[in-house]
Amino acid sequence: MLRLSTITLLLLPWIPVFLCKVTTEEEFTVLEGGSLSIPCHYEPQYASYVKYWCQGRTKEFCTILAWTDDRHLITTADQKVNIFDDPVQLVFTVTMNDMKEGESGWYMCGVQIGGMWNADDTSFTNIKVIHGMLVVNNKMSGEEGSSVTIECLYSERYRKSEKKWCRSGDWRSCLSTGSDGSYNDSSVAIRDDRTGAFTVTFKKLQIQDTAWYWCSAGQQKISVLLQVTPQPTTIAPFTSQSFHNLPPTKPITWESWSSHSPMLAPVVVGSSIIVLMIVAILAIKFSKLNSMLRMPFDEWTRGARQVEIVERERVAREVEEMKAKFSGYSKDASEFQNAAVLFLNKDSQDVQIY
Repeated sequence: MLRLSTITLLLLPWIPVFLCKVTTEEEFTVLEGGSLSIPCHYEPQYASYVKYWCQGRTKEFCTILAWTDDRHLITTADQKVNIFDDPVQLVFTVTMNDMKEGESGWYMCGVQIGGMWNADDTSFTNIKVIHGMLVVNNKMSGEEGSSVTIECLYSERYRKSEKKWCRSGDWRSCLSTGSDGSYNDSSVAIRDDRTGAFTVTFKKLQIQDTAWYWCSAGQQKISVLLQVTPQPTTIAPFTSQSFHNLPPTKPITWESWSSHSPMLAPVVVGSSIIVLMIVAILAIKFSKLNSMLRMPFDEWTRGARQVEIVERERVAREVEEMKAKFSGYSKDASEFQNAAVLFLNKDSQDVQIY
């Protein structure tokens, strides 16, 4: 039990190191001559602790650049490094100004726990200072008809260089800043602040503006993608107020009918008569068909037979009449070889032989 208590007392100073921590980004990149701000986040237990910022790969061999308490305050004439602690947001911020390429390397956010180097909580980050160009956002988008601004950053050595904005693949499209560091036309405006950034503003985007571009300073350039989306079409909602300005409707009268359509009335009347005649004919035919359908089958058959008998008697009677007319001629049949028979009266069937 005594041994366990001794081990606990020995490890007690290191417990905060394992339970609490300071965090920041693993890497930062800044243009030469620019400024860089690094946020260092910590746990609530460290709100009242002293924080510091130092340059080096290990906490034992790093150079302190700034503290958060007055006792260790480090001041420089050019205010190279500033540190600010915000215990409400649980973050302290380090700002480094006028960065040089030689200042690239490892840095450390630290919280002083038990002493100068006793069980402090730290977090390392790698800072790269480069010369050339950067762009705040290399993928920009905007709606058709709107405006958009692209911000291009350049390092200190290019402050006096000519700045250009070009459409990728077309050198003839390049727009350059003049002696005053600006360019302006009806569609594009370029402004160089001569301190490390120049901006390109499209005043009124068009669909054909969608393309890859690049901004350049001296021999350095960096690409930017601009995408223009079509403007959405809106349809006004249907309301009764849309008809407030319409003239009142007029009733249809015979005068307006005849005045606007002189030939329409006769056509309508004629069409009506034709339709009525067709309806009447169809009604008569359907009536006869209905009466036939209603007649008993036997009666219908009996009537058909009577008609047949009457027809046969008529034919037989006509045959007898024909024979009687020919019976008056008793001459030899040879005499009729060159004869002709003429029916002079179709109804009476009178026969003349020549």
